[in-house]
Amino acid sequence: MNKRTGIKGLALLIVASLVVMTQACALPSLHNRSPSTALNAEAADNTLLGRTVTPWEQQHADNSGVIMLPDPLAAFAARMLLIGMSEKTLVLQYYIWQEDTTGRLLLQALHTAAERGVRVRLLLDDNSTSGLDEELAALAAHPNIQVRLFNPFLIRGGAKWLNYLTDFSRLNRRMHNKSFTADNQVTIVGGRNVGDEYFGATEGVLFADLDVLGVGPVVEDVSDDFDSYWASKSAYPIEDIVSTADSGALVALTEAHFGLADEAADVSRYLKAVSESSFMDQFLNQALELEWTTVQMISDDPAKALGKVSQDDLLTSHLARVLKVPQHSVNLVSPYFVPTEAGTVAFRELEASGVEVAVLTNSLNATDIAIVHAGYAKRRKPLLRGGVRLYEMRQLAAPPEPEGLILSISRSGSSLHAKTFSIDGKRVFVGSFNFDPRSANLNTELGFLIDSSAMARRIDSAFETEVPSYAYEVRLDDDDDLYWLEQQGNDLFRHDVEPETHILERLLVHFFALLPIEWLL
Repeated sequence: MNKRTGIKGLALLIVASLVVMTQACALPSLHNRSPSTALNAEAADNTLLGRTVTPWEQQHADNSGVIMLPDPLAAFAARMLLIGMSEKTLVLQYYIWQEDTTGRLLLQALHTAAERGVRVRLLLDDNSTSGLDEELAALAAHPNIQVRLFNPFLIRGGAKWLNYLTDFSRLNRRMHNKSFTADNQVTIVGGRNVGDEYFGATEGVLFADLDVLGVGPVVEDVSDDFDSYWASKSAYPIEDIVSTADSGALVALTEAHFGLADEAADVSRYLKAVSESSFMDQFLNQALELEWTTVQMISDDPAKALGKVSQDDLLTSHLARVLKVPQHSVNLVSPYFVPTEAGTVAFRELEASGVEVAVLTNSLNATDIAIVHAGYAKRRKPLLRGGVRLYEMRQLAAPPEPEGLILSISRSGSSLHAKTFSIDGKRVFVGSFNFDPRSANLNTELGFLIDSSAMARRIDSAFETEVPSYAYEVRLDDDDDLYWLEQQGNDLFRHDVEPETHILERLLVHFFALLPIEWLL
């Protein structure tokens, strides 16, 4: 065989392989997908949660009741307890569900609920389900559990990345929404995925995160939104994507206690948090300190995941129509902050009009996605020249835990993951939306816009008091060079390069900043 023949043969083999992969990556038909919707009002009211919530709602007209859940263990306990209190339905929608202690504990709790007759619907974005195929397929074999994968990958296992070679434009769009709703009476919406780092369990990087628990009219809105995603053209029954499990697989999974035997210490820690939580008693006795106010659920049309949605149906457009132009202040928290040129101009114009703007995002040392930091880093100087205050979360080994800290820091090394902002000291947004092009244009997002001066003041106050104690403040000197101020007790330290980073990291970020990839970030 000569060299030319060998190259030609290799080329034919590559082409043939790609043809086979393309054919293998045809999504199955959705014609046989069974329809299902949220629990109707009458059935929902006739549950333990309904009988508790209904008298509460009647006292507050058309308002919804909300409470923030900044503490990670409390956020986990609330989910576990609501699963235990549910009687009719549980619907869960998440971007990430990890194969770790908290992920398995919640799967086990869902199975227990299904065993007592609760109908469970679990909708997961398929980007981060690696390692869970067998468990999810086994759960879906239960008659009371349905699992759907959003925007699924057809090549499974360790070769999952190969899907991008044949279907990048579709798979680049993800469902980033996070919601949890029990008996169509209580919902939890916010920034937390399901995984140990989101509930404060790992020894490494932990995310400071934020959820909101809600009751009242907004719950129906979340349920309707979930139904639209559940019935969307991107939601596929797991049995159509993953090899179907038989009843024996579920029995084996149950007998193995969902693989938790080797994690006894972590399991005990979390179950202790649940057992010591006062959430259930407070909820049943209507003693939770809910704020009753106007709450608007804002989300993207699920067709955004197919690139088939009008500009008017985007979450960003909904927010723009509702918020209009801030008059006094904007305090923004976003772990992945990529303002783009247009956003930078908009922030500068706000400052020029007298609106004070402050941003808290991750430092290079704290971020878990350095390439995204590049999209932010190249906008720092223009933002600072325009008067915007910039704070960058430090990687902390032993963060402070002041009482009632709204942007709570996890108990060991920490990174920011909360997504929230306050407007004019009157309104607060909490949800899954990052201030970056990916959230705006590619991924679907969900959140609550809450009319609450009290919540807004807590966020605004954090920027003035707590944030400087765990974040670097970025500034410009007289030579237009960046420097970082670090507060340690009563002492203030100046860093002339990005703190706790190596020159290679900084060079890599600079290189990424030069690439035309901002639309992907």
